[in-house]
Amino acid sequence: MKILADQNMPLVEEFFSDLGEVKRFDGRNLQASSLQDVDALLIRSVTKVNAPLLSQANKLQFVGTATIGIDHVDTHLLAQQDIAFTNAPGCNAVAVAEYVISALYAYAQETDTCLQGKTLGIVGVGSIGKCLQHKLADTGIKLLMCDPLRFKQGDLDEHIDIDAVLEQADIVTFHVPLIKEGADKTFHLMDANRISKLKENMLLINASRGDVIDNQALLKLLQSGQRLELILDVWENEPNILTALLPYTRFASVHIAGHSLEGKARGTQMLYDGLCERLGVCANKQLEAFLPVPALTKCRTEKTLTEQDLGRLVHLVYDIRRDDGLMRANLTSHGFDSLRKNYPPRREFSTLNIDNMSVHGDVLATLGFNVIEKNEG
Repeated sequence: MKILADQNMPLVEEFFSDLGEVKRFDGRNLQASSLQDVDALLIRSVTKVNAPLLSQANKLQFVGTATIGIDHVDTHLLAQQDIAFTNAPGCNAVAVAEYVISALYAYAQETDTCLQGKTLGIVGVGSIGKCLQHKLADTGIKLLMCDPLRFKQGDLDEHIDIDAVLEQADIVTFHVPLIKEGADKTFHLMDANRISKLKENMLLINASRGDVIDNQALLKLLQSGQRLELILDVWENEPNILTALLPYTRFASVHIAGHSLEGKARGTQMLYDGLCERLGVCANKQLEAFLPVPALTKCRTEKTLTEQDLGRLVHLVYDIRRDDGLMRANLTSHGFDSLRKNYPPRREFSTLNIDNMSVHGDVLATLGFNVIEKNEG
């Protein structure tokens, strides 16, 4: 069996080498000729699976994307050609939620803002939105949930229309899939009209898809003098992004919100499980066997733990400002894709064990830390 895998996908050899010969490829530059005699194709979001790409795929029986989104894959075409397909829903939900949390605490530190009592709107309540909702549940932040599709399907208890969210919230974070047409379209969900009505100094976070926000309209508003706080991980026209937005963005990164070591590796394991199912063989490998021990594994909190200290704990594991600095310093010389490809390792909150002496054990545990309760009170 020949297995073709994106060069940025971790642990492919560890998971798949027993199933066949693994060969790597550049995700943005895969050619149709490369799929000749290939049995399984493992991709990420930068590879478009369509008729031209599959035109020479004479043996292909499995396509897997190590992402939640599937807008880059023609699933109907795969079904017509009897090619099995799987994605990785939820694989990076924890990573993206923790990216947002790191951003929130960094924003709070730099602006001397108290997050408790702020209103945050979560637009898109799928795996990532639900994970973020859960992690922020005990932080004192008021949460507004916006997902009309899931509300209509009965998967969401409460829903607030996006325009009401934009009016009421201090902070809005986007976690929707990219849908280009139809009643549930999210392409330019934040169009020129909505962008023109944004409140002064509100914080917008986009860690979903760049096309959810009209970048040109956003730049035009900012150039007119409107003050907004922006945290952008995704951009229109990646990798050729609108760099004129960078000076107006508090924290910027190269589409890596979901790129924790655990998140990326979970996606690989989910594709491994999917291919094993297709082949009818036992999936006997687990992620934990391959992950390295993190450099920082344990700390202790005292009874005086404050919101500012929560932020410091978050940033012990992951500080978004590292990625912002890497992008600003190296985007021109290295390019968007190179920075994404060479993204340095990042771990999740669960890797940090906390001996907790404070009364905030529930908050720490809900955020995702591994709490060892030592409260003597």
